[in-house]
Amino acid sequence: MTRVRSGRPARFVAGAVLTALFASLFAVLAAAPAQAAGYRYWSFWDRDGAKWAYATQGPSTARPDDGAVQGFRFSVSEDSQDSAKPRGPADFAAICAKTPAEDGRKRVAVVIDFGTAQDAPDGETPPKPRTACARVADDATSADALAAVAKPLRYDSNALLCAIADYPKSGCGEQVSGNGQSEKKPAASESAQKKDDESGGPSVGLIAGVAAIAVLGAAAVWQARRRRG
Repeated sequence: MTRVRSGRPARFVAGAVLTALFASLFAVLAAAPAQAAGYRYWSFWDRDGAKWAYATQGPSTARPDDGAVQGFRFSVSEDSQDSAKPRGPADFAAICAKTPAEDGRKRVAVVIDFGTAQDAPDGETPPKPRTACARVADDATSADALAAVAKPLRYDSNALLCAIADYPKSGCGEQVSGNGQSEKKPAASESAQKKDDESGGPSVGLIAGVAAIAVLGAAAVWQARRRRG
């Protein structure tokens, strides 16, 4: 005699359970810690015609020609492809109109963009963007031109430009999280627990959640097959 069960078929019930479980898995994955957004730093740019181009040399080695326009922008970005360009006027004739040429010296138009409040370190407010015309020696570097118009500058031990005109007052190329906050190293007691999170791997909580959902899913399938037997 064929057995007839009341209610929904076991296959339908198992499918509904698995759907709910996978939805829970998605929620767990969505709750995983966000990856770091990038780094907070001063980027260096050359003006190529009507466009900005990310500089191929650092300001301490680049030697601009007379009439060059160079820019500096403070922002949070992942790399040169993602870096924000300097904003505002970038015309050499306009920036250097009141700085006459001199024999044996060159003029470099400098555009300095201190960035947005969103990219600013905690407790600091970015100054307004500015332009200046640096008149420097013919063999001067871009760093020399910048120093002529925007002191004080601050560099780290690796010659990385950290601050222009004393902005920001602290920090240098630090990594920041997705919410714009500086990443802090965990205390010694937390290091082992957070090792996977800091390296981009899954957290202990995430692994446990996925394992629990996998067990529940397997149990639901087994129960459905048992009822069909």
